[in-house]
Amino acid sequence: MIEQIILCGYTPQPPHRDIHKTALGATETVAWEYAADTVTAVEALKTRGYQVLAVEQTSQSKLLSAVEWEGKQPLAVVLGNEVEGVDQAVIDACHGAIEIPQAGTKHSLNISVAAGIVLYELFAMAQQ
Repeated sequence: MIEQIILCGYTPQPPHRDIHKTALGATETVAWEYAADTVTAVEALKTRGYQVLAVEQTSQSKLLSAVEWEGKQPLAVVLGNEVEGVDQAVIDACHGAIEIPQAGTKHSLNISVAAGIVLYELFAMAQQ
């Protein structure tokens, strides 16, 4: 179950016309909070018992399909900026990194596409 979304840095926050245009009312039903600093948000989640994984291609990242999660331990995923990805300091603060397998020469996905893939796969893991 998704509990909430934590928006960090310069990410727009509701109410915002761009969010309102695409969210189609989700801002009224999805819990969210804002944290100015992502590392601080990650550390707070870890203190609350969450396993925190960055969604980023690194030399140490695991493929999304290799993640073992049964839905019992609280899990948080960190999605980065579409251009710059997840900042190295944030990756270092996380328990690890996961990546979406990709073929071809372009190894980048739109953030909403990446979020959809990761959340769907984690939901499916928790249902097994």
